[in-house]
Amino acid sequence: MSDLATLQVRGTIGVLRIHHPPVNALSPGVVQGIKNAVEQFEADRTLQALVVHATGRTFVAGGDIAEFSKPGFEAKTFNGTLARIENLDRPVIAALHGTVLGGGLELAMACHYRIAAEGTRLGLPEVLLGILPGSLGTQRLPRLVGVRLALDMILSGKPIDAARALESGLVDKVVEQGSNDALLERAIAHAQELLNEGKGVRRTRDRTPAMEGIEPDFFAKALADAKKKKGAYPAPQRIVRCVEAAATLPFEEGEAVEATLFEECRVSPQSAAMRHLFFAERAAGKIPGVPADFVARPIRKVGVLGAGTMGGGIAMNFANAGIPVTIVETSAEALERGLGIVRKNYEASAAKGKLHPDAPAKRMALLSGSLKIEELADCDLVIEAVFENMDIKKQVAKQLGAVCKPGAIIASNTSTLDVNILAQASGRPADFLGTHFFSPANVMRLLEIVRGDGTAPDVLGTVVKLARTIGKVPVVSGVCYGFIGNRMLEPYLRESEFLMMEGATPAQIDAAIQSLGLPMGPCRMLDLAGLDVAAKVVIERGKAGGLPDDPSYRAVVQKMMELGRFGQKTGAGYYRYDGRTPVPDPEVERICATLAEQHGIKRRNSSTEISDEEIIERCVYPLINEGAKILEEGIAYRPGDIDLVWVNGYGFPDFRGGPMWMADATGLQKIAAGLDHYGAQRGDKHGYWSRAGLLTKMIAGGHRFADWPFK
Repeated sequence: MSDLATLQVRGTIGVLRIHHPPVNALSPGVVQGIKNAVEQFEADRTLQALVVHATGRTFVAGGDIAEFSKPGFEAKTFNGTLARIENLDRPVIAALHGTVLGGGLELAMACHYRIAAEGTRLGLPEVLLGILPGSLGTQRLPRLVGVRLALDMILSGKPIDAARALESGLVDKVVEQGSNDALLERAIAHAQELLNEGKGVRRTRDRTPAMEGIEPDFFAKALADAKKKKGAYPAPQRIVRCVEAAATLPFEEGEAVEATLFEECRVSPQSAAMRHLFFAERAAGKIPGVPADFVARPIRKVGVLGAGTMGGGIAMNFANAGIPVTIVETSAEALERGLGIVRKNYEASAAKGKLHPDAPAKRMALLSGSLKIEELADCDLVIEAVFENMDIKKQVAKQLGAVCKPGAIIASNTSTLDVNILAQASGRPADFLGTHFFSPANVMRLLEIVRGDGTAPDVLGTVVKLARTIGKVPVVSGVCYGFIGNRMLEPYLRESEFLMMEGATPAQIDAAIQSLGLPMGPCRMLDLAGLDVAAKVVIERGKAGGLPDDPSYRAVVQKMMELGRFGQKTGAGYYRYDGRTPVPDPEVERICATLAEQHGIKRRNSSTEISDEEIIERCVYPLINEGAKILEEGIAYRPGDIDLVWVNGYGFPDFRGGPMWMADATGLQKIAAGLDHYGAQRGDKHGYWSRAGLLTKMIAGGHRFADWPFK
């Protein structure tokens, strides 16, 4: 619809008004409207200048990402319109506010002048979607801010604030933050000032990119660095080539370079995977049974029970968002230690320049400690973060049910335990749910939110909304052992241990898994988390009757705990440690060989009989199969939710889109054949290799996980 962008007249000033809430994204209708408005302005010679302005809370916040995936997509229409704007013979002024990102910044850079309200943020985040700016952002930004800053902004995808934009030359003026109407009036006044001063057009394309401090080998080094650090991603190396073109070629030739390299990125499987995650994150907030117009419970104060590593990290999330927190501990020593660690974390961040020097004191002022659980009575949300033990957590849930005020939400931070049992113990199942913060809780983006059978819809919706407020990616899970992530982790770890008993070394297993793009393999991961912690989870599950009748199941991790090899913290686990550096340890091979003999497992030569392909298939295929079971059971609502959990909580590479997206790319028939093959080869007495019913149905119906929900 062309009325999404229209030309209005204010005396001798034209106003190109963009109105496409909520973020004024560049949909085809908006692009057409801008084109029409520019044509009208061109034809009306009574207008002496043009102001580009957007209604609502932000200027254009980017392109319509959905359009990128459509066959035949091309940026020529929008790019042509930007060229017409830049080539106008009367001044064009962009009035910027909110988040000016992607195509929005490219639109602004095609204008001759830019003013921004205080608080405006400007950036080109396309690299986070596996692409590069496709509307001359790589060519115009270096001409405005210089090569070095432009390359940094485009490679990182991080926005800069209005003050930095003014300093660098990206904007010409910063005005006091006020209403959007006031910004428009300031822009119109600025346009009139330019006319009065006789200042005409100032085309970005005609500028020369600043090259101060740029050495002759600057681009060669930048290209090598992008290849080394981000070699699996399609965009970074191409971004360097585009900015180099901006610095060394005429504008038209640089434009052609960008167009070619943008299209190469757009059609790459890596970019498709990253765009899938973009949409999955937005879909994750749509929860069955929670109306879109639900009324959230107000969360003005939060309580955290437990000041350990997890409790302190959880509290930091809320303090970072400006929400007061009461932390309760059982001893003054534990409370003081916990608050001290939080303070050190903030001070360390400030010392590194990640926080304003005043921030630690301000955030610590939001945290108060107490030894009395009754101090949580005025909190709107209370999260218990005590030891992962059902009996202890049941007792705490009962106490909180009695102490918390009516309407307060009670959450148990748990990674495996049955939330329904805890909810019943609280006596308030409607107010109760599970939260699984990932460690370190103040850093990791994922928050699994566990929906109990009795959890009220508004309670669930409130916590999902609050998760976004504190900067988390919320994913809702049903109740089962391990929820989404840890349940799928179990077969992954199981097979890594069986492979070790068969003869594969920890280093060999980790290297194979890391070849997929994960930051570390299963052995290094458990050494870091603590083999004692992992073993205790297995033992507790066994006591609850949750393990298969297989004495070899997770035998390696239990043996490691028995031997006092807890991982990095004790200097020995699956590896020996020289400081934090893992070193292969022959003793682990001897331990695994002994276990193999005890359990009747045949040993093989690791270098000639166990391939990387087998390691990947045996660790990853059961993980995917478990994901299919989770979907089939309704524990996860969509494949994208599972992918979000694994990318944001377990380090699965975003350029692979998560395990379920990767399953589609691998081919479901190949995965099913692999499960069948290893089941026949190793035996399937305990159902380790039995296909999920959903997987078989999908293959029969010709479906992919990307087609979910199936018709």
